[in-house]
Amino acid sequence: MHTEVHLEAVKGRSPRIRATGGIAARQTGDAVLHLISTAATPLGGDTIDIRVDLGCGSRLTVFSVAATVALPSRGEPRSELNWHVTVADGAQLVIDPLPTIVAAHAVHHSNTTVSVAGSGSVQITERVQIGRFGEDQGAWSGRLNADIDGSAAVRHQIRLGRRNHDRLGAPAVLISEFRYPDDREDVVHPDATAARLRPATGGSLTTVLADTMPRAEQLAGELRFLEEFALPAN
Repeated sequence: MHTEVHLEAVKGRSPRIRATGGIAARQTGDAVLHLISTAATPLGGDTIDIRVDLGCGSRLTVFSVAATVALPSRGEPRSELNWHVTVADGAQLVIDPLPTIVAAHAVHHSNTTVSVAGSGSVQITERVQIGRFGEDQGAWSGRLNADIDGSAAVRHQIRLGRRNHDRLGAPAVLISEFRYPDDREDVVHPDATAARLRPATGGSLTTVLADTMPRAEQLAGELRFLEEFALPAN
């Protein structure tokens, strides 16, 4: 199945929603949308494309009503989710869906492309868990490409799952958050694989790896208060 969702925000009017395939969107508040699954997706072989465009001075917050479960299909384990995000000058965007859970034997790929102009602001959070209860055979990879005023800010890729046996691949849970602007100092957790780092173009990229989602959420919260462990400013 191929799913396409287009969310468009223009200052002074309700968001526009166009969707085909296995995901719909509903307006649930002033400039607030929730994504809703209308079919079992993503299954192996499925592709999901979500485009979010914010015009000058507009604002939008995007949530989801439930976690996403990536499942293999017969003969095809791989599925793909692509976010295409454009934020114009003065616009404000928050994307904060519930976790993606990659079931046993599924392989799920996530690609996020972000372009921010002028005084636009963006916060994009992604949560991933390998396996449902008692499962550990799924695999996930994620890529983030973020540009600020046409300049490359972030080129980041990470993998999870037992197919990746390096230290970064061992944890079962990831929380990743890109935020712009963000002038907080770099901070690295002293006891865990968790850090908030600033690209040269500004903003921040937070990455938390853990064994469980509650532990990952705890570490993400601790990073917000661990300024005493901040890396020296350049």
